[in-house]
Amino acid sequence: MKRVVNPLNVSRFLRGYDEAAAQKGIKLSIGFDFHKYVSITKTLATKVPTYPTFRPDRSPIEKGEGYWMIGLDKNNEVVLVQAARLYDLSNSNFAEHLESLRVFYGDPATQAHPQDRCSCTAPSAKKISGKVAYHGDFWLRKDFRGQGMPKIMAAVLRGVSFSMWAPDFVVGLPERWLLSKGVLAQYGHLHWEAGGSVLHLVQENIVADDLIAWLTADELESLVNRDERSDVALCA
Repeated sequence: MKRVVNPLNVSRFLRGYDEAAAQKGIKLSIGFDFHKYVSITKTLATKVPTYPTFRPDRSPIEKGEGYWMIGLDKNNEVVLVQAARLYDLSNSNFAEHLESLRVFYGDPATQAHPQDRCSCTAPSAKKISGKVAYHGDFWLRKDFRGQGMPKIMAAVLRGVSFSMWAPDFVVGLPERWLLSKGVLAQYGHLHWEAGGSVLHLVQENIVADDLIAWLTADELESLVNRDERSDVALCA
């Protein structure tokens, strides 16, 4: 079903969260050059290295199929980053896309290490197909944690992804500790399962065991179109 995006509703939705971030002293902006994004993230001492998913040397992102968000404090220093990209999984699903390593490499046959592996056992991952917006590479500076910023960051990316792509699913791979801490709801996740990505990328020195979290197209549209003013007030 082709969805019609109401730009006025999206504008109102995004403005509310942009203002909520501004009240905390953070100026948000969106970028599309992933070479620039990688150069920014490399300077963040406490951030884990950006996965090859968002590195154009490993996984090229076509124009219009990816973007990133950055937040600056009053001193123009980076306090947050996050990125998103669109996958066309019309003839596949997210579980298969992970296990084939195409989430991480443009050409796994030539770019992946022979011992690279990714296992996805979450049952719902096989049902995530069509236009899939993947959100990842979340980082928030320590002095801005505990202030409701994860919800603001997640909401802005969902609003932008909806306006650009109207995807069939929005999906992420949150770390397992978020579940043990009981904070997944703070990120706005409505559904999650274990076994999202058990990953080992040898050359990248990446070992991870992540959940999978997602929203459907209907849930994303409802989120953006409903009156969010009360939720935004809670983030202030």
